[in-house]
Amino acid sequence: MSIRMLVVDDHPMTRAGVKAMLAKEDIDVVAEASSGPDAVKIALTKKLDLVLMDVRMPGGDGLNALGHIRLDNADLPILMYSGFDNPTYVARAVALRANGYVPKSAKRKELISAIKKVASGKMIWTPSQLRRVSGAIATPRPGIDVEVALTPRELEVLKQLVNGMSNKDIGDALDISYETVKEHVQHILRKIGVTDRTQAAVWAVRAELV
Repeated sequence: MSIRMLVVDDHPMTRAGVKAMLAKEDIDVVAEASSGPDAVKIALTKKLDLVLMDVRMPGGDGLNALGHIRLDNADLPILMYSGFDNPTYVARAVALRANGYVPKSAKRKELISAIKKVASGKMIWTPSQLRRVSGAIATPRPGIDVEVALTPRELEVLKQLVNGMSNKDIGDALDISYETVKEHVQHILRKIGVTDRTQAAVWAVRAELV
């Protein structure tokens, strides 16, 4: 029986390339989406065995979509597929219970193997991936009575940080200086009690701030 898969990527050529790689396999791309919101709609209405999800998309990122899908379908296998080897993205994917994270540079054989394992319900996180984010994943989930007094600007910076943006990129997006961003990040880390940006991103996901 074929694996029924949804491919989510904002680039039509990438979606076409994935379909071409899978053409002779027992894997059927039954739906495509170009944004996170579209992926959520399809994943929650169509019978699927697997979602292959890009991370960064202009119409809504794949990690946010992963979180929304998990609220209503905790068991649907979801494999993140990204061109960015970013520990923050990996940590968020682990925290949101993705089944794995495969780089777009992966060879055809590796991608097919990952798809088949994930479709069977397996987690395919590698030891090296988990080692890179182990400190962030071990960050305690805040209890419902924990209140952290982040300013509105700090919340804006934190949300950009969760998206894996550098201090320079955050400054450009919010029209503030690099030094101001750096100061905000330091305040955020101190206030929420973590030691690095990846831990802060996971904290924000678990605190449901993003």
